[in-house]
Amino acid sequence: MRTGLAVLLGLLPLSCLAAISRTDSKFEQYHTKFTAASSPLKLDDASYENLTAAPRDYSVAVLLTALESRFGCQLCRDFHPEWDVLGKSWIRGDKKGDTRLLLGTLDFVEGKRTFQKLMLQTAPILMFFPPTTGPGAKPDAQAVRFDFTMGPQSAEQVHDWISRHLPAGPKPPVYRPLNYVRLITITTAILGLVSFFSISSPYIIPIIQNRNLWAAISLITILLFTSGHMFNHIRKVPYVSGDGKGGISYFAGGFSNQFGLETQIVAAMYGTLSFATIALALKVPRMVDPQKQQIAVFIWGAVIFGMYSFLLSVFRIKNGGYPFHLPPF
Repeated sequence: MRTGLAVLLGLLPLSCLAAISRTDSKFEQYHTKFTAASSPLKLDDASYENLTAAPRDYSVAVLLTALESRFGCQLCRDFHPEWDVLGKSWIRGDKKGDTRLLLGTLDFVEGKRTFQKLMLQTAPILMFFPPTTGPGAKPDAQAVRFDFTMGPQSAEQVHDWISRHLPAGPKPPVYRPLNYVRLITITTAILGLVSFFSISSPYIIPIIQNRNLWAAISLITILLFTSGHMFNHIRKVPYVSGDGKGGISYFAGGFSNQFGLETQIVAAMYGTLSFATIALALKVPRMVDPQKQQIAVFIWGAVIFGMYSFLLSVFRIKNGGYPFHLPPF
């Protein structure tokens, strides 16, 4: 009896070492395939069961997806390139397997039994299996799911999510391949713009440095926005409206309402007043003939007076209690 008990006690450490060696050999086997492929492992039902089976002293992240077009999973196809970027980045930064993490992909075509077993009705599903033994082991070792409700996720977002479930320590960063097409396109566009500017600069620079041009642009912009252009776009106001008597109303009553045509009329009034003021201040003083200068003063003064009278009448339409007015309006 004592001899049998001693034999059993002697074999117990050996059995533990055998179990550890089996898990180590399984991780090394899959990690070798992972490194050779430089992308997430292609799984089927059998390899999925073997890879996620306990005991395991490593972590597994498996993407359950449906890539074929007949399944109509656009989210699967949008996320798959990001998943490949993450797999290649992890292999590049962790060739020795220090993080004890494996990445795999199980397509619906190769894993129908697994999808049925997990009762999955949608895809993609990203599942993380923590280790059951060794450092970082979880007591329940239940798989954790990643949420795709916000649409396609980037490789960086998934990397951060996986890193939070791994033991503390350095994690390989995400390496994105250089987009040569985009680089060539940007370089060609920059060189084209530089060449165009070099050739056309003698003609463009005088136009850009023209003060009258910038003054006109500034004035038009000011008139456009002070007349209520943005109000029309935000409120989607009508262009005109009926007055209830068979006619057309061009101005809306109240300061919180306006029509599209009303904005254009107000901009034209302010533009006319601005142009008349500029003419009186800059153009008229430069006139050599005193008689013509006097006539110009009367003309532009009359324009300002009449337009300001019309502007006050518009104020009275917008607010019936406005007390001021000028003839003839």
